[in-house]
Amino acid sequence: MTRTLIKVELWRIALPVLWFGMIAAISFIEAPLKFQAPGITIPLGLGIGRLVFATLNIVEGVILLALTLLSFWPESARIAGSRLLVWFGVVCVFAAKVAFVRPPLNTRTDEVLAGAAPGQSPWHYIYIVCDAATMVLVLVLAVMAARSILRASVSSHK
Repeated sequence: MTRTLIKVELWRIALPVLWFGMIAAISFIEAPLKFQAPGITIPLGLGIGRLVFATLNIVEGVILLALTLLSFWPESARIAGSRLLVWFGVVCVFAAKVAFVRPPLNTRTDEVLAGAAPGQSPWHYIYIVCDAATMVLVLVLAVMAARSILRASVSSHK
């Protein structure tokens, strides 16, 4: 395995692990705990949540762009097979989350901030499923990259 390929694979480990950690920290720790803080009202919590999740989605998009570049460049390190399918799954889940799930959540937040009580909605649960799916997929990508390095290491020691 060349030094370039090792560097690319290390980035293919680091970026998914970073993404995994960001989702875990924000979606599954910060978001539920925010409403338990003293003095936090629902409108204030929703305003903070909107800002945090919009920023998270931007950073996720940047990480996805970097992973996409690393998946197809350099040509000698291009991904294929099952890793390509997992990458495509990440792309699809991210696109669905941003294009189809976030807009109704934003509309709902607007309604609550305007004083309405829109009642229960499945959109938060759908967003959670998207985040959980993303976490699984990026973890699989990181493991695949690590295995690639390990395979090359084992074969070079034979």
